[in-house]
Amino acid sequence: MSPKIAPRRPPGGSQPRADRTRDAVLDETVRCVIEEGFAAASAKHIAERAGVTWGVVQYHFGDRDGLLMAVVDRGFGELLDSLRHLPPPSPAQDRHARVKLVVGAAWEVFSSPTSRASLEILIATRAMRDKRATRHLVELHSAITDLSRDIAEGLDSPHATAIGDLIWAAMRGLAVSQLVMAAPVDASRELAALVEVICAYLDQHQPT
Repeated sequence: MSPKIAPRRPPGGSQPRADRTRDAVLDETVRCVIEEGFAAASAKHIAERAGVTWGVVQYHFGDRDGLLMAVVDRGFGELLDSLRHLPPPSPAQDRHARVKLVVGAAWEVFSSPTSRASLEILIATRAMRDKRATRHLVELHSAITDLSRDIAEGLDSPHATAIGDLIWAAMRGLAVSQLVMAAPVDASRELAALVEVICAYLDQHQPT
């Protein structure tokens, strides 16, 4: 998908209304992808669901690809913001509690509707993916690796990176399972197992 230049919006009192309209179209696009799948997210259908004309969608996003990439931008922005604003480790917090916090927070943002829609869009449009989408994935992986360094304090860098890779792979796998299952996925057992695996890995490699 080629990046689109957003049109210049009029100054003054119309800006808040324009922002609300843009957010409403994005919200409806997310709901459309989650409820009906990527194939149903045509430009006409999204405009109808949002109660706007296609001209309004064009004004804010340029075309369908621009709209879909705006959903991806929003989804990854929310993911990065949530992961980067987790509270720092507390001296009174034991390792297991910290690992559980990080894993739970990662899944909370990965399983949100916007994140799930973003992932489905990226999977469906991988042949047209632009450099911006690739940058999102790199930044997200980097944020997870930074979190792994918090919980792997005192370990060599390769071990912290390995933990980050494990969390990254687990979150993606669980998110994909949500996309293909008709009913909501209860990931509590998998998340608990992931916490135990990470803690066991940390115990095994903890410097003596």
